[in-house]
Amino acid sequence: MFTSTVEVLLNIIDDASDGEHRAEAESAYDGLTSFEFVFILHLEKETMEITDKLCQALQSQSQDILNAMHLVSSTKALIQKFRDDGWDGLLITVISFCEKHCIDVLDMNAYSQLQELNHWFNEDAMELLRLSSALEPREALKSFRSSALCLLVKNFYPQYFTDYDRQVLEKELYHFEHNVVQDLEFKKLNSLSELCQWLVRTGNSEHYKLVYRMVRLVLTLLISTATTKRPFSAMKVVKSNL
Repeated sequence: MFTSTVEVLLNIIDDASDGEHRAEAESAYDGLTSFEFVFILHLEKETMEITDKLCQALQSQSQDILNAMHLVSSTKALIQKFRDDGWDGLLITVISFCEKHCIDVLDMNAYSQLQELNHWFNEDAMELLRLSSALEPREALKSFRSSALCLLVKNFYPQYFTDYDRQVLEKELYHFEHNVVQDLEFKKLNSLSELCQWLVRTGNSEHYKLVYRMVRLVLTLLISTATTKRPFSAMKVVKSNL
Protein backbone atom coordinates (compact mmCIF):
# COMPACT_ATOMS: atom_id res chain seq x y z
CA MET A 1 0.00 0.00 0.00
CA PHE A 2 2.87 2.37 0.80
CA THR A 3 4.47 1.86 -2.62
CA SER A 4 1.15 2.31 -4.43
CA THR A 5 0.40 5.53 -2.53
CA VAL A 6 3.84 6.95 -3.33
CA GLU A 7 3.39 6.10 -7.03
CA VAL A 8 0.01 7.85 -7.11
CA LEU A 9 1.49 10.99 -5.54
CA LEU A 10 4.39 10.99 -8.01
CA ASN A 11 1.94 10.67 -10.91
CA ILE A 12 -0.05 13.61 -9.59
CA ILE A 13 3.13 15.67 -9.27
CA ASP A 14 4.12 14.86 -12.87
CA ASP A 15 0.66 15.27 -14.38
CA ALA A 16 -0.86 18.08 -12.28
CA SER A 17 -2.35 20.76 -14.49
CA ASP A 18 -1.95 23.56 -11.97
CA GLY A 19 0.59 24.57 -9.34
CA GLU A 20 -1.81 24.23 -6.38
CA HIS A 21 -2.48 20.50 -6.91
CA ARG A 22 1.21 19.89 -7.61
CA ALA A 23 2.20 21.66 -4.39
CA GLU A 24 -0.32 19.65 -2.35
CA ALA A 25 0.93 16.38 -3.85
CA GLU A 26 4.57 17.34 -3.22
CA SER A 27 3.78 18.22 0.40
CA ALA A 28 2.00 14.89 0.92
CA TYR A 29 4.86 13.03 -0.77
CA ASP A 30 7.50 14.74 1.41
CA GLY A 31 5.56 13.87 4.57
CA LEU A 32 4.91 10.28 3.53
CA THR A 33 8.54 9.62 2.62
CA SER A 34 10.03 11.14 5.77
CA PHE A 35 11.76 9.09 8.44
CA GLU A 36 9.50 10.60 11.13
CA PHE A 37 6.34 9.40 9.37
CA VAL A 38 7.69 5.88 8.84
CA PHE A 39 8.90 5.68 12.43
CA ILE A 40 5.57 6.85 13.90
CA LEU A 41 3.69 4.49 11.58
CA HIS A 42 5.64 1.47 12.84
CA LEU A 43 5.49 2.66 16.45
CA GLU A 44 1.70 3.06 16.25
CA LYS A 45 1.41 -0.44 14.79
CA GLU A 46 3.37 -1.92 17.70
CA THR A 47 1.52 0.01 20.40
CA MET A 48 -1.91 -0.66 18.89
CA GLU A 49 -1.18 -4.38 18.88
CA ILE A 50 -0.24 -4.14 22.57
CA THR A 51 -3.21 -1.99 23.62
CA ASP A 52 -5.84 -3.61 21.40
CA LYS A 53 -7.19 -5.93 24.12
CA LEU A 54 -7.47 -3.05 26.59
CA CYS A 55 -9.18 -0.81 24.02
CA GLN A 56 -11.78 -3.49 23.26
CA ALA A 57 -12.44 -4.13 26.95
CA LEU A 58 -12.92 -0.46 27.82
CA GLN A 59 -15.28 0.10 24.90
CA SER A 60 -17.36 -3.00 25.56
CA GLN A 61 -21.02 -2.35 26.41
CA SER A 62 -20.90 -5.15 28.97
CA GLN A 63 -18.18 -3.67 31.14
CA ASP A 64 -16.04 -6.00 33.22
CA ILE A 65 -14.23 -3.84 35.77
CA LEU A 66 -12.14 -6.70 37.12
CA ASN A 67 -10.96 -7.71 33.65
CA ALA A 68 -10.26 -4.08 32.72
CA MET A 69 -8.14 -3.61 35.85
CA HIS A 70 -6.06 -6.67 34.99
CA LEU A 71 -5.70 -5.57 31.37
CA VAL A 72 -4.47 -2.12 32.39
CA SER A 73 -1.74 -3.73 34.50
CA SER A 74 -0.70 -6.24 31.83
CA THR A 75 -0.78 -3.57 29.09
CA LYS A 76 1.49 -1.31 31.13
CA ALA A 77 3.85 -4.23 31.66
CA LEU A 78 3.90 -5.05 27.92
CA ILE A 79 4.58 -1.44 26.97
CA GLN A 80 7.36 -1.24 29.55
CA LYS A 81 8.82 -4.48 28.13
CA PHE A 82 8.57 -3.03 24.64
CA ARG A 83 10.40 0.12 25.75
CA ASP A 84 13.11 -1.90 27.51
CA ASP A 85 13.62 -4.72 25.00
CA GLY A 86 11.80 -3.86 21.76
CA TRP A 87 13.42 -0.58 20.83
CA ASP A 88 16.35 -2.02 18.90
CA GLY A 89 14.08 -4.34 16.95
CA LEU A 90 11.74 -1.48 16.05
CA LEU A 91 14.61 0.69 14.82
CA ILE A 92 16.00 -2.16 12.71
CA THR A 93 12.57 -2.63 11.11
CA VAL A 94 12.15 1.10 10.47
CA ILE A 95 15.65 1.53 9.05
CA SER A 96 15.19 -1.51 6.80
CA PHE A 97 11.89 -0.07 5.52
CA CYS A 98 13.52 3.31 4.86
CA GLU A 99 16.44 1.76 3.00
CA LYS A 100 14.06 -0.30 0.88
CA HIS A 101 12.15 2.84 -0.13
CA CYS A 102 15.20 5.15 -0.35
CA ILE A 103 14.16 7.29 2.63
CA ASP A 104 16.82 9.21 4.57
CA VAL A 105 17.35 7.82 8.08
CA LEU A 106 17.54 10.27 10.98
CA ASP A 107 18.68 9.83 14.58
CA MET A 108 15.84 9.98 17.11
CA ASN A 109 15.51 9.65 20.86
CA ALA A 110 13.43 6.74 22.16
CA TYR A 111 9.90 7.31 23.42
CA SER A 112 6.80 5.16 24.04
CA GLN A 113 3.17 5.36 25.10
CA LEU A 114 3.82 4.18 28.64
CA GLN A 115 3.84 7.71 30.01
CA GLU A 116 0.55 8.44 28.24
CA LEU A 117 -1.03 5.28 29.63
CA ASN A 118 0.22 6.12 33.11
CA HIS A 119 -1.40 9.54 32.72
CA TRP A 120 -4.82 8.14 31.88
CA PHE A 121 -4.59 5.28 34.40
CA ASN A 122 -2.83 6.96 37.32
CA GLU A 123 -2.90 5.71 40.91
CA ASP A 124 -6.34 7.22 41.60
CA ALA A 125 -7.84 5.64 38.50
CA MET A 126 -6.34 2.25 39.35
CA GLU A 127 -7.63 2.54 42.92
CA LEU A 128 -11.11 3.29 41.56
CA LEU A 129 -10.95 0.18 39.36
CA ARG A 130 -9.63 -1.95 42.22
CA LEU A 131 -12.38 -0.91 44.64
CA SER A 132 -15.07 -1.17 41.95
CA SER A 133 -14.00 -4.74 41.20
CA ALA A 134 -15.38 -5.76 44.62
CA LEU A 135 -18.85 -5.52 43.05
CA GLU A 136 -18.05 -8.04 40.32
CA PRO A 137 -20.06 -11.24 41.03
CA ARG A 138 -17.03 -13.50 40.47
CA GLU A 139 -14.93 -11.42 42.85
CA ALA A 140 -17.71 -11.24 45.43
CA LEU A 141 -18.01 -15.04 45.46
CA LYS A 142 -14.31 -15.40 46.25
CA SER A 143 -14.27 -12.84 49.05
CA PHE A 144 -16.91 -10.19 49.59
CA ARG A 145 -14.97 -6.99 50.42
CA SER A 146 -17.54 -4.76 52.07
CA SER A 147 -14.78 -2.49 53.40
CA ALA A 148 -13.61 -1.84 49.83
CA LEU A 149 -17.12 -0.85 48.79
CA CYS A 150 -17.48 1.52 51.75
CA LEU A 151 -14.14 3.07 50.76
CA LEU A 152 -15.31 3.33 47.14
CA VAL A 153 -18.33 5.38 48.22
CA LYS A 154 -16.34 7.52 50.61
CA ASN A 155 -13.46 8.36 48.26
CA PHE A 156 -15.11 8.49 44.84
CA TYR A 157 -18.88 9.00 45.22
CA PRO A 158 -19.39 11.26 48.28
CA GLN A 159 -21.86 13.45 46.36
CA TYR A 160 -24.18 10.47 45.80
CA PHE A 161 -24.26 9.21 49.39
CA THR A 162 -25.02 11.24 52.52
CA ASP A 163 -23.32 10.59 55.85
CA TYR A 164 -26.42 8.70 56.92
CA ASP A 165 -26.36 6.64 53.71
CA ARG A 166 -22.79 5.57 54.43
CA GLN A 167 -23.76 4.43 57.91
CA VAL A 168 -26.69 2.42 56.57
CA LEU A 169 -24.55 1.03 53.76
CA GLU A 170 -22.36 -0.96 56.15
CA LYS A 171 -25.39 -2.85 57.50
CA GLU A 172 -26.90 -3.24 54.04
CA LEU A 173 -23.69 -4.77 52.72
CA TYR A 174 -23.68 -7.26 55.60
CA HIS A 175 -27.19 -8.45 54.68
CA PHE A 176 -26.30 -8.38 50.98
CA GLU A 177 -23.32 -10.65 51.57
CA HIS A 178 -25.30 -13.26 53.53
CA ASN A 179 -28.63 -13.12 51.71
CA VAL A 180 -27.77 -12.25 48.11
CA VAL A 181 -24.20 -13.34 47.40
CA GLN A 182 -25.02 -16.83 48.66
CA ASP A 183 -28.06 -17.10 46.38
CA LEU A 184 -27.71 -19.88 43.79
CA GLU A 185 -28.85 -17.53 41.02
CA PHE A 186 -26.26 -14.93 42.03
CA LYS A 187 -23.52 -17.51 41.50
CA LYS A 188 -24.50 -17.78 37.85
CA LEU A 189 -23.84 -14.08 37.16
CA ASN A 190 -20.70 -13.17 35.23
CA SER A 191 -20.66 -9.37 35.03
CA LEU A 192 -21.85 -6.15 36.60
CA SER A 193 -24.42 -5.61 33.86
CA GLU A 194 -25.92 -9.03 34.58
CA LEU A 195 -25.92 -8.23 38.30
CA CYS A 196 -27.74 -4.95 37.67
CA GLN A 197 -30.43 -6.64 35.59
CA TRP A 198 -30.79 -9.47 38.10
CA LEU A 199 -31.23 -7.07 41.03
CA VAL A 200 -34.09 -5.36 39.21
CA ARG A 201 -35.67 -8.62 38.05
CA THR A 202 -35.68 -10.14 41.53
CA GLY A 203 -36.75 -6.97 43.33
CA ASN A 204 -33.49 -6.82 45.26
CA SER A 205 -32.88 -3.36 43.81
CA GLU A 206 -35.59 -2.15 46.21
CA HIS A 207 -34.33 -4.16 49.19
CA TYR A 208 -30.72 -3.09 48.67
CA LYS A 209 -31.11 0.39 47.23
CA LEU A 210 -27.65 1.64 48.21
CA VAL A 211 -25.89 -1.36 46.70
CA TYR A 212 -27.97 -0.99 43.55
CA ARG A 213 -26.99 2.69 43.40
CA MET A 214 -23.32 1.70 43.57
CA VAL A 215 -23.74 -0.83 40.78
CA ARG A 216 -25.32 1.76 38.50
CA LEU A 217 -22.59 4.30 39.26
CA VAL A 218 -19.81 1.82 38.50
CA LEU A 219 -21.54 0.69 35.30
CA THR A 220 -21.45 4.26 33.99
CA LEU A 221 -17.83 4.73 35.09
CA LEU A 222 -16.06 4.00 31.80
CA ILE A 223 -18.50 5.79 29.51
CA SER A 224 -18.92 8.86 31.70
CA THR A 225 -15.25 9.55 32.48
CA ALA A 226 -14.00 12.22 30.08
CA THR A 227 -10.35 11.27 30.56
CA THR A 228 -11.14 7.80 29.27
CA LYS A 229 -13.15 9.01 26.28
CA ARG A 230 -10.50 11.46 25.05
CA PRO A 231 -7.74 8.93 24.27
CA PHE A 232 -10.23 6.75 22.38
CA SER A 233 -11.34 9.75 20.34
CA ALA A 234 -7.69 10.33 19.44
CA MET A 235 -7.23 6.63 18.70
CA LYS A 236 -10.18 6.73 16.29
CA VAL A 237 -8.50 9.55 14.33
CA VAL A 238 -5.23 7.61 14.12
CA LYS A 239 -6.98 4.41 13.05
CA SER A 240 -9.21 6.04 10.41
CA ASN A 241 -8.17 9.43 9.03
CA LEU A 242 -4.41 8.99 9.46
